[in-house]
Amino acid sequence: MTLRRVVVTGIGNISPVGSNAEETWKNVVNGVCGIDLITLYDTTNFKTKFACEVKNYDPLQYFDRKEARKIDKFTQFAFIASDEAIKDSGIDLESIDKTRAGVIWSSGIGGVETFYQEVRAYVEGNFVPRFSPFFIPKIISDIAAGHISMKHGLMGPNYCTVSACASSSNAIIDSFNLIRLGMADIMVTGGSEASLNEVGMGGFQSMMAISFNNDEYKTASRPFCATRDGFVMGEGGSGLILEDYEHAKARGAKIYAEVVGAGLSADAHHLTAPHPEGLGAALVMQNALRDAKLKPEDIGYINVHGTATPLGDVAELKAIKQVFGEHAFKLNISSTKSIVGHLLGAAGAMEASFTIMALVDQIVPPTINHQKADENIDPRFNLTLHKAQKRELNYTMSNTFGFGGHNTCVIFKKAE
Repeated sequence: MTLRRVVVTGIGNISPVGSNAEETWKNVVNGVCGIDLITLYDTTNFKTKFACEVKNYDPLQYFDRKEARKIDKFTQFAFIASDEAIKDSGIDLESIDKTRAGVIWSSGIGGVETFYQEVRAYVEGNFVPRFSPFFIPKIISDIAAGHISMKHGLMGPNYCTVSACASSSNAIIDSFNLIRLGMADIMVTGGSEASLNEVGMGGFQSMMAISFNNDEYKTASRPFCATRDGFVMGEGGSGLILEDYEHAKARGAKIYAEVVGAGLSADAHHLTAPHPEGLGAALVMQNALRDAKLKPEDIGYINVHGTATPLGDVAELKAIKQVFGEHAFKLNISSTKSIVGHLLGAAGAMEASFTIMALVDQIVPPTINHQKADENIDPRFNLTLHKAQKRELNYTMSNTFGFGGHNTCVIFKKAE
């Protein structure tokens, strides 16, 4: 069977450093950090006081009041990012076969804000069982995909992938496979997350997974740094339009990049901690390279998972050394979570968009906030510290991992 080629024709982002894809990418390249003190709730009783919020977000700028009340914030972000991606792609939705256009949209947690507000109202209302009729449709993670398909009349494959922080990377991989197998021509894919509330932050705080560095919160997301102490939570949404190459060419679409390979694996090791030798991470990169029919030396840049956790950063770099050998020290590596924070289920799609734009602009975005070398990290790695680096790139790789040991890897090729 001949597999079809798959290309990226649209990008949409709403992030802690930008209200659209262009602004987000500009600030990522310039190393503009999105961390600030939390404004969304009272942090008095919480150890961590900071996060990467979407700045000055007002849903009424995008939705009327009645519509905004019916959808959780994570679905609002999904609409915003997917609408931008569709518009950016230039697709005339009235001229395509909508039975061959689908949506795979992910969220790691879904409508946790709605869940918290509804349960709190139930308890504070003396246990009167008057939940909103929109309660369930607002919280389930698959509802964003459903909403996007209904808005645009897209009748192709439609579902949600949930694999913790790997969720939207899984959505991209599924969309890629559906198109190359001939089951769809166009897929709207990505993810969104809105977990910056008492429940989301409280849960991760109890796990000791997030940074507690309130004294230096502006630089608290420190991948690879000896003083890193956990990730910084973020929120937002990111969407990509994946399209059959011949379909895109026939309509004269601009092409950002080609998706040429994807890998999947499991650590099969621990609920939240990576394998200390990075075995699952190494396997997923090997699987992606094999799928793309590439040699390790073909990759010029890896956007790593790089959450700034003490165990995770070291394990991922060990995995890269296993897979790439001496070439590991010749390629560029960076963690853009140092800039936008960790968007949980939306991280994979957001970081994939940066990995694609690195090919378009031939520039590697930086890892910022690094202050002190970690003796457990080989100093020969080029971690692209502090500022972006110009580089001739033909292939780039994006890694995303999730609690439960879920590992994903996607490889992109420079557009011809």
